[in-house]
Amino acid sequence: MAEGISALKRTQIGIEASAGGTTDIPTTIWAGTGMMTDNLTQVFPKQKVGKLGGTTRSYISATGGSVVLEDDATFEQLPYIFQAGIKTAVPTTDLSSGYTWAWAVQASDSDPISTTDLSTLVIEDGDNIQAEIARFGYVRDFTLSGAAGEAVKLVANVETRAPVPASFTTGLIVPAVLETILVSKGSLYIDDTTGTIGSTVKSLTLLDFSLKMTTGWMSKKSKDNRLDFSFIKRADDEILLDVTFEHNSIAVTEKAAWRAGTERALRLTFLGNALSTTDAGAVYDTKALVIDLYGKWDTFGSAGLEEVDGNNVYKGTMRARWSAIASNKASFTIVNELATLP
Repeated sequence: MAEGISALKRTQIGIEASAGGTTDIPTTIWAGTGMMTDNLTQVFPKQKVGKLGGTTRSYISATGGSVVLEDDATFEQLPYIFQAGIKTAVPTTDLSSGYTWAWAVQASDSDPISTTDLSTLVIEDGDNIQAEIARFGYVRDFTLSGAAGEAVKLVANVETRAPVPASFTTGLIVPAVLETILVSKGSLYIDDTTGTIGSTVKSLTLLDFSLKMTTGWMSKKSKDNRLDFSFIKRADDEILLDVTFEHNSIAVTEKAAWRAGTERALRLTFLGNALSTTDAGAVYDTKALVIDLYGKWDTFGSAGLEEVDGNNVYKGTMRARWSAIASNKASFTIVNELATLP
């Protein structure tokens, strides 16, 4: 009898043609790790029937699934998370060979907030013994984090409809080109919201960061003969950025901005290798991840000076919110060389 082998486990993903469709299949292997969970709820009702411990009577009140996708983030597969967690983006081209994928986070009722504005996922997960498939996958929340000398780490929580046994879609491969996003190739910019974001670089101050976005997409059950969710809808989101700053003049300025309640425009840029074709007039000549946030410091140095490896540091949390001054809230941009996701 064959036994399950951990090294033969894999997770395969793909974009659904229609949310929750029954025929869509994965199109690529997720290059990191995935873990599918069956969230079936079985209820054993309270009984007084003359039997110690009760009987085997039970019923299933709800079903559903979830998948945790983790990886050292890459320019090529991170777009899946934004497509299934923010909205569907269509890449644009420039004078170089790069494709620019841009996701402006929704802020008003005129923004894309319908289910059809999201690229939901079909996911297969398993090993050499058995695979299971789950559909209508959307990203409830994701975290990007890291420190100098590390890759940008990704953790995404995907909710799905109930998983069922299946056979793996055959013939899929890990994409041949996957470039890891490195924290040490990042830059931090902080500006007033009255100016232009990305104008003022703040070098040698950011030690580590953790950005968590609760996307605002949520599942809803209804009386339609389903035990898992019937549909999803867009509700409120939350974007929090935790940072550790060297205690220097930049940290002093940001602590003053926190105390004054001053709006900040913060940009994190992570650059990759040169694109295959570059042009002096192109906006980007390398792969890139750009995160733009508008908001205020929720806290900054409120716990006092802290020590990390002999350095004095301040820790802060920025809360991204709609800025009436900048007429903006948050956006994510990825530049790679993919016209479509594999």
